[in-house]
Amino acid sequence: MIDFDQLDKTIHEKSRLSIMTLLATRGEWAFQELKAELGMSDGNLITHLRTLGTAGYVQESRDDSGTRPRTTYTVTPAGTKAFKSYVDVLEAIVKTINPG
Repeated sequence: MIDFDQLDKTIHEKSRLSIMTLLATRGEWAFQELKAELGMSDGNLITHLRTLGTAGYVQESRDDSGTRPRTTYTVTPAGTKAFKSYVDVLEAIVKTINPG
């Protein structure tokens, strides 16, 4: 029996799952790249990034050395662990539907 309470509610929201998937697969993403890839507004994206940051899943870095400040995001080790656990629960759900 699958314990659906194991699904991390912080990651489970569609936008945050999208962000975590991109960060987990590519590593570092600039804010503007995430915004373009996900088609989100500045406010919506920053709200979800802050939620993930508060949970300790995402880390923000700022580079002010160029002509324009650049903010990038990466998954933290805690975020990697949480995302892997989330995916493991999803795999367990899929296996109950398609055993074998």
